[in-house]
Amino acid sequence: MRRRAGVGAIQKQRLEQEKYREKGSEIQENQFQQMSKQLDVFRENLEEFASKHKNEIKKNAQFRRQFQEMCAAIGVDPLASGKGFWSVLGIGDFYYELGVQIVEVCLATNYKNGGLITLDELRSRLIAARGRAKKHQDITNEDLLAAVKKLKIFGNGFTVVSVGKGRWLVQSIPGELNLDQTLVLQKASALGKAWISKSVLINDLGWNETRALNALNHMVKEGLAWIDTQHYCEILYWFPSMFNECVTAS
Repeated sequence: MRRRAGVGAIQKQRLEQEKYREKGSEIQENQFQQMSKQLDVFRENLEEFASKHKNEIKKNAQFRRQFQEMCAAIGVDPLASGKGFWSVLGIGDFYYELGVQIVEVCLATNYKNGGLITLDELRSRLIAARGRAKKHQDITNEDLLAAVKKLKIFGNGFTVVSVGKGRWLVQSIPGELNLDQTLVLQKASALGKAWISKSVLINDLGWNETRALNALNHMVKEGLAWIDTQHYCEILYWFPSMFNECVTAS
């Protein structure tokens, strides 16, 4: 008959397990302290790098993107830092100024696009608006996306909508698009057209007529789409926010 472990053996086993846990906690704490020291060193080096290359970061779009990637790698957001070194450096000023200009362009075009504008058209209009005085200070789509994210402090009036394959729409009206409305825009963008029809939604997305019409009619009501009743076959729904993109693509 196999003898069961005695009380002494059980206590010995518990003591060994406790020692293992304490040792594991000690190792984990040492690793955490080492990582913290390394991050402090990285931050100091990053601050020194940013101070040395301040002008390049502001003027060169590629340089600016690489700098942001380095910041993200160690959990630093210079745009969200309103005090201390990052505030003095003024790197965030570029994006705050860009954000104001984005608001101006969106408000100026709202009457004809219903509050939706492609990122490419927004960039083109901004470059034209900034003029020759800042021609040396290039802006990229990544810069625009970063600036729009900062505009969320105003609520849900400014956001970006992905329409697939690296294409974005900037929404500058209160209220988020629901899933069906987003799918409608994504489908139109995927087809390379500035319009969509009820039959396309039914045939390509597998929707029923009620679902398709509800989505389309709501977008017409909100000024995001225009109705074209002159097509020989069926009603078409045009999206003014995509006019320039589709003309350029064609």
